[in-house]
Amino acid sequence: MDKNLLERIGIRAQLSVQITGSMLIMLGTATYYLFTPPVKLRGIFKQMEFVGVQSLFIVILTGSFTGMVLALQSFNALQRFGAESMVGPTVALSMARELGPVLTGLMVAGRAGSAMATELGTMRVTEQIDALYTMGINPIKYLITPRILAGILMLPLLAIVTDFVGVLGGYIIGVKVLGINAGVYIGRTIDFVSIDDVVYGLIKSTAFGLIIALVACYQGYHTKGGAEGVGRAATGTVVISCVLILMTDYFLTSIMF
Repeated sequence: MDKNLLERIGIRAQLSVQITGSMLIMLGTATYYLFTPPVKLRGIFKQMEFVGVQSLFIVILTGSFTGMVLALQSFNALQRFGAESMVGPTVALSMARELGPVLTGLMVAGRAGSAMATELGTMRVTEQIDALYTMGINPIKYLITPRILAGILMLPLLAIVTDFVGVLGGYIIGVKVLGINAGVYIGRTIDFVSIDDVVYGLIKSTAFGLIIALVACYQGYHTKGGAEGVGRAATGTVVISCVLILMTDYFLTSIMF
């Protein structure tokens, strides 16, 4: 029994190392083709529109309600210590440092990441990717590079939107509903929130964008097993991306702050 357990652990560890290596090779290849002419700007902009513009609604909805809830909860907690004026900085710092980048990453992973994996997986099982080879088109350059670049570029922009609507939602609840003085709310927020907090959040969101796009492209590109395999690729993309986002967030937070 112990031998079988160790054998299974060893197989899982070996598989994890192989997958990690394959993903890094894919990332290196996609980066190489990014700087190899001709550069297909149309494909890049199409993916940027898919990842960024089409994710705006869910990002705005998530960010605004998160800011509102955060204002309510922090007000109830800080009121016990007579520190209601700190609601503004609490909301702004939480959104800029953690909740903005993380929630944006999780939402985009669920919407765009799963869709990327599904599209690429469908192309794999229907042999469209193989057809690209026969036509002399490199699938990595044509399919993978635009998606990875779009994830890296659009996640920070979406995180900025999430931060803004979150702080705005917190302001509306804090000032209009809970009765905090508007001047105190804004002044305290300006005093305690620095540009570094926003920059660190954008660095996180850039890393999350890379994770989402790379995992989605790898899962979709290596899909097997027909329609069932496409479903597994989409599900695996969401699960793996969310876990990696949370793990990466911890390590980046421990380094930055």
